[in-house]
Amino acid sequence: ADIITVKFLINSVLSTPNAKFMSIDIKYFYLCTPMDRFEYMKLPIGVIPQEIVDQYNLRQIVHSDDHVYIEIRRGMYGLPQAGKIANNQLKSHLAQYGYRPSKLIDGLWTHDTRNTAFSLVVDDFGIRYTSTQDITHFINALKEKYTITIDHEGRQYLGMTLDWNYRERFCDISMPDYVRKNLERLLHTTSKRLYHAPSLYNQPVFGRKVQPAPPPPPEEPELSSDETKFIEKVCGTFLYYGRAVDPTVLHAISAISVAKKHGLKKTLDATTYLLNYLATHPDAVTRYHASGMVLYVHSDASYLTEPEARSRVGGHFYLSDPSPDPSAPPSKEPPINGPILSECAVLRHVVSSAAEAELAALFHNAKAAETIRRTLHELGHPQPPTPIQTDNTVACDICHGTVKQRKTKAMDMRFYWLRDRKNRNFYHIYWNSGKNNLGDYYTKHHPPTHHQ
Repeated sequence: ADIITVKFLINSVLSTPNAKFMSIDIKYFYLCTPMDRFEYMKLPIGVIPQEIVDQYNLRQIVHSDDHVYIEIRRGMYGLPQAGKIANNQLKSHLAQYGYRPSKLIDGLWTHDTRNTAFSLVVDDFGIRYTSTQDITHFINALKEKYTITIDHEGRQYLGMTLDWNYRERFCDISMPDYVRKNLERLLHTTSKRLYHAPSLYNQPVFGRKVQPAPPPPPEEPELSSDETKFIEKVCGTFLYYGRAVDPTVLHAISAISVAKKHGLKKTLDATTYLLNYLATHPDAVTRYHASGMVLYVHSDASYLTEPEARSRVGGHFYLSDPSPDPSAPPSKEPPINGPILSECAVLRHVVSSAAEAELAALFHNAKAAETIRRTLHELGHPQPPTPIQTDNTVACDICHGTVKQRKTKAMDMRFYWLRDRKNRNFYHIYWNSGKNNLGDYYTKHHPPTHHQ
C-alpha cells in the first residue's frame, strides 16, 4: 500500500462511527508454510562453504556446469519470487474468509460483508474495524495459518507512531527520534544557529514581473562521487519522513534532487542547510481530525523558477466537511485538516506562460486526485465533485470554457481533459486569492518567517 492509502485509512477510522484501529504483523512471512508447488534454483559449488560440501557429499551431485541444483520446499530470503509466492498464499487463504484486495487500489483490502478494511504492506496490516466480532474474525483467520503479533492499540505502523484520541476523534502521527538517529548516522554536525526554513531564501527583485532562476556559475566546483552519494542518501532517508509526517521538507528535497545532476558544490550546501533545519525542528507531528471525508485540493504553480526554464507545481490535498452546494465555490473555506498528500514536482516540459504552468498544475493535481477519489469510494466514502482551488483566472476560465486559447497547442490535451472531467462532475474548479492557496507552499523557496 502507498502511504497515501494508509492516511486515508486513518482518516476513515476517525470519521466512521465506533471505528478503531489495530496493527498486526506476520512473523516469518516468507518461511512459515510450505509452498503450494516447489521452486528450483542452482548455486555455484564455489559459493558453498567447504565444510557443508564435505558434510553432505555435494561433490557427488555437482553437474558439468559446476552447479548444484536445489529444490526449495519453503520460502527463502533472497529468492526473487518469494514475496510473490507468499502474497499469493495470503490472498488464497484470506479469500476463504471473505477478505479480498481492491481491484483498483494496491494494498487496500475489504471484506465482502463485514465493515472491515485494512492496508497491507508486505506482512504489516493496518486495520479499521467497528466491532469486536469483526476484528476477532480477522485475527482467527490469520492465526489459522500464520504466527502473528498484535498491537491492539494500533500505536505503531510502518515506522510511524499513531497517538489516537477516540473521544475527541483525532490522531497525531509522528516519528520520534527518526531525525536525531539519522543525523547521527549521517555524521552531521549540528549548528548552534537555529534554522527556521528548509532551504536558503533568495530575495526577489521587487518590481520585476518574472524572477528567473539564476544559471549555475561555470566556475562552481564539482561534487565528488562520495559527496553525490551523501546527497542521495540524505534525500532517500528524509523523503519518507516528509511524505509521512513533515511535508515542509518536500520542496527542499525536490530541489536538491533536481540540482544534483549538475554536480555542483552549492547542492551540498543546500543539503547541509536542510539537515540544519531538521536538527532545529526534529519532531514534526501531523494531526488528523474526524471529517466528512470529502476531498479538497489546492493547486498552484511557479513559473520559470527552476533551472533550464522549468516550472514547479504544488498541491495540497486534505479531507474535510462537505460544502452545502457542491456545484459552487465554497462560501467559506472548510476546516483545514492534516494533508493526506502534498504534491511537489518540477514540470518535465517547458511551458510558455504562467497561465500554462497553472493549467499544467491543475492537470497534475487532478490526475493525482483520480486515484484518491477511487480509494475513498472503496473505503465507503463516495465523493461529490472535488473542489480544486487555483489562483489563476485564465487557467480557471479555460477549464470552464469561458475563454479560449489561441496561440499554443501544448495546452490542448491538458485543458480538454480537465474540462471533460469538470463537465462530468468529477471536479469543481474555482478561483480564490493566492494568499488562501495552500499549494503555494510547495512551489517556491520562502523566507523563514513564512515557515514559522
